[in-house]
Amino acid sequence: MSTSRAVTTTLRLSQSASRRLAARAAREGTTSAALLDRLIREGVDQLDHPGIVFRGPMTDRRAALVAGPDVWEIVARLQELDGPVDRRIEQLSARCSLHAGKIKIAIAYARDHGNEIIERIGRNRQAAEAIRRAAAERAPGVERDHLTLVAPLRE
Repeated sequence: MSTSRAVTTTLRLSQSASRRLAARAAREGTTSAALLDRLIREGVDQLDHPGIVFRGPMTDRRAALVAGPDVWEIVARLQELDGPVDRRIEQLSARCSLHAGKIKIAIAYARDHGNEIIERIGRNRQAAEAIRRAAAERAPGVERDHLTLVAPLRE
C-alpha cells in the first residue's frame, strides 16, 4: 500500500504489546515491523476519517465504510452518475439506501487517497472487462450481463 521510502525509527513498546504484535505478525505471515507500519497507517487514516475501516488480506487492504461498501465502490458509482456532486450523492443514496453522510465520508477519504482509489477502480474495471470478454467467447449469443447480479451497491 505504501510506496514511500522506509526510515528507521526507534519505538518503546510494552512487553505485552510487543508479544501481541509478534504473535499477530506470525499469524499473518509477516514481520512485526511490517504489521506495525500497516497498523499505524490505517490507524491514522481511521482517526482522520471516522467511519472508515480497512478490509482484506495484508497484501490487498481496502478502505471501506463501517458496515458498508468499499470506498472505491462508492466513488466508482458516483462517477457513473451525471450532474453536480450533491445531486449524485442524493441519487446514489436513494439507489443503494446508503446515507448521504456515509457517502461524504467515503468522498473525503478518496480526496486524501485519490491515487489509491483511482488505481483500484481501474483494476476492477479491467477485471470486469476480462470476465465479460471471456464470457462472450464461451457463449457469444448470451446478451445478459451477469455482473449486474453481483454489483456491490444494489439498486
